[in-house]
Amino acid sequence: MKKEEFKTLFETYFEDVRKYVLYRSGNDEMATDIAQDTFMRIWEKQITVDPKTIKGLLFKIAGDLFVSHYRKKQVAFNFFNTFQPNTKNTTPEDEINFQELKIAYDTALKSMPEKQRTVFLMNRIDELKYKEIADQLGLSVKAIEKRMSQALEHLKTQLKDKISGLILFVLGFRFNRIKTENDK
Repeated sequence: MKKEEFKTLFETYFEDVRKYVLYRSGNDEMATDIAQDTFMRIWEKQITVDPKTIKGLLFKIAGDLFVSHYRKKQVAFNFFNTFQPNTKNTTPEDEINFQELKIAYDTALKSMPEKQRTVFLMNRIDELKYKEIADQLGLSVKAIEKRMSQALEHLKTQLKDKISGLILFVLGFRFNRIKTENDK
């Protein structure tokens, strides 16, 4: 695909794709990002464009990207929603420390490379063993071990300033697992 063809394609369909994602997500910024990613896929893969089916292809790619984005967001940031501190013996200071740690953890997860985050969350939230993760992702167990090690190192680096909060978190709180719909 030549630059001129791509430019014409982009100018013709970008707004339609963006609106499609906007209607699905309700988020203007996300819709723009996913629409841009959709066209990047077309450009990077140098997909041959059939004028009769291009709009459907663009919507399919955008829809897949939206679903993928939504799933990652749901899995990645539900960790603290499934655990709650046992607040019988906690002080307001403990609660503030917990909230600060929660924010720092969310920030660290967001900044973690996607491959590491995926392995980390599959292990910690879905409680999958390394072998199960390797099978699902089509990787070796050694690759999973390496990604998990990198993920833990990333968290350690990102949360080093919150170490006192982490110690309070681990020693001061007893956690109760909240039953989710999937657990019932």
